[in-house]
Amino acid sequence: MTVESRMREKLMISLRPTRLDVVNESHLHAGHRSSPGTGENHFRVLIVSEAFTGKSRVERHQIVNDLLSNELKNAVHALAIKACAPGEAIG
Repeated sequence: MTVESRMREKLMISLRPTRLDVVNESHLHAGHRSSPGTGENHFRVLIVSEAFTGKSRVERHQIVNDLLSNELKNAVHALAIKACAPGEAIG
């Protein structure tokens, strides 16, 4: 299973989002000195979930980071997160 697939699965099961975009942006960082060159190390996540209702931006990021802690320790170099509750502006 790919890193992207594992991330998607963990977020889907735990947060049951109404929208989930997991975008692999590793190709944008290929050749950078800090890039491990695995092809799965820079990601952008957009997630809309009822679980974020009433939570601050920091709390939302902590939830996502906790769920993906294994990937962040072992494979992912950078993760950009946009976490929203239903009805909140995404843009």
